[in-house]
Amino acid sequence: MNPLTVRQHDTATGPVLHVAGDLDYDQAPVLRGRLDQLSLSPGQCLVLDLSGLEFCDSSGITALLAARQHALAAGADVVLAAVPANLMRVLTLVGLDQVFTLRPDSSAAS
Repeated sequence: MNPLTVRQHDTATGPVLHVAGDLDYDQAPVLRGRLDQLSLSPGQCLVLDLSGLEFCDSSGITALLAARQHALAAGADVVLAAVPANLMRVLTLVGLDQVFTLRPDSSAAS
């Protein structure tokens, strides 16, 4: 098990959260807690850079959906960047590739 780390840096268009490690049942509350503390303004774009994500289960996907809901409630957009191939496969299978905006990396997200 790899603990989840969430690093944030702010850009002109909004915050970028770099998510690394395992986003699973035990670690999903770490991301949710970070989102609860995140202030977004209408028109901003929240980017979740998943390039360091090693594992994601259904609890992790639920946390990603919570991030989307948090952004939409604030009138902001959300982008998943650098989605690992194994997670991309799952997102595609369940149709979430049509729900999330996906970008190859965080620099292409804005």
